[in-house]
Amino acid sequence: MPDEEKRRKLKKPELLCPAGSLEVLKVAVLYGADAVYLGGEAFSLRAGAKNFTREEMAEGITFAHEHGVKVYVTANILAHNEDLLEAGAYFEELAEMGPDAVLISDPGLFMIARERCPDLPVHISTQANNVNYQTFRFWYDLGVRRVVCGRELSLKEIREIRDHIPADMEIEAFVHGAMCISYSGRCLLSNYLTGRDANRGACTHPCRWQYALMEETRPGEYMPVFENERGTYIFSSKDLCMIGHIPEMVDAGIDSLKVEGRMKTALYVASVTGAYRRAIDTYFEDPARYTAQIPLFVEQVSECTIRPFTTGFFFGKPDADTQIGSGLAYQTGYVYLGISGEPTADELGRVENGSEFFSLEQRNKFSVGETVEIMKPSGEVIPVRVLAILDAATAEPMESAPHPKQRMLVRLEAKPQPWDLIRRKA
Repeated sequence: MPDEEKRRKLKKPELLCPAGSLEVLKVAVLYGADAVYLGGEAFSLRAGAKNFTREEMAEGITFAHEHGVKVYVTANILAHNEDLLEAGAYFEELAEMGPDAVLISDPGLFMIARERCPDLPVHISTQANNVNYQTFRFWYDLGVRRVVCGRELSLKEIREIRDHIPADMEIEAFVHGAMCISYSGRCLLSNYLTGRDANRGACTHPCRWQYALMEETRPGEYMPVFENERGTYIFSSKDLCMIGHIPEMVDAGIDSLKVEGRMKTALYVASVTGAYRRAIDTYFEDPARYTAQIPLFVEQVSECTIRPFTTGFFFGKPDADTQIGSGLAYQTGYVYLGISGEPTADELGRVENGSEFFSLEQRNKFSVGETVEIMKPSGEVIPVRVLAILDAATAEPMESAPHPKQRMLVRLEAKPQPWDLIRRKA
């Protein structure tokens, strides 16, 4: 089959993006996600994320569905006995809100979900160590139609899984974001060193810390293991980025491309979601244009706070050069300032020429006279100068916003639309 004909027969993969809060969910939806995943206040593996109250989850599901976007709720902890007591009621609450699936790794929670909510679709989390086709078939026989494969798999192995599972079973794989140094994320370091269990949502990321080696007969003599001039980071991995390899992931038979990051900002989610949306769509419209624009797509996902990139295990076992990062050496291209909104009637009533202003909940400091950028869901970026900043409560002019999350009215050289992101270069 010619390459062009083969490509046209391939299914466009779902773009699945993280939502650590209701605000970020709406950003992911508006900036191009086909589906979002989020955690509630229980049973989620990101206890450090804001996560969703019942009311926020219901609002988020409604908002996403109104825009044709699916919602998957994570309940992927490795449960202990005391966790089982409330699980049934929690799954029944979820089912009432109508998510498109719940994400589970623990067989005990899986059984409870099936018993209490038989019509609620279940996806199997990467935490369940899904690295061979018999595991996929095991879950299929239990009624599961989607499994998230382990990060340890190569594209060749994923292709083999695709060839050995039913056609209506979906493969979900991570395409972008942080890599865990433990097998499918099942890490004991955090629990051992801090008492906070990574497998129950409270990871402190000790793989990012600096370490030294001590020989048993020489207590107190710490010998650094140098990797580069910045220090010693014997565990820390680079971040996954496969935006330049969309054709290979599609050809391997992956149905859903998952972006990691429920702890990330709205700017990060908007930047990464928008870039992958454009990359996927461009490939299916014109493969040659996609190839030519790969440097642009990489640049776009690099416009937020990132760590160095790797392709992980997809092209074989990585070596030190392709996998080991530089610890906490984050690179920041742009600073997130806030999301454009509509002022209230009361706020507009206090302001002369109110139609020229938009509302903003400030996330980082910026000042009158600075040049900032309006970032639109389409990917368009408009540099503009800040003309005025007012306190939304009093309409008093300010040179800058002194308080985090202060609500302001802002006038720029061009007025953004609601849900445009405002940013400035770092």
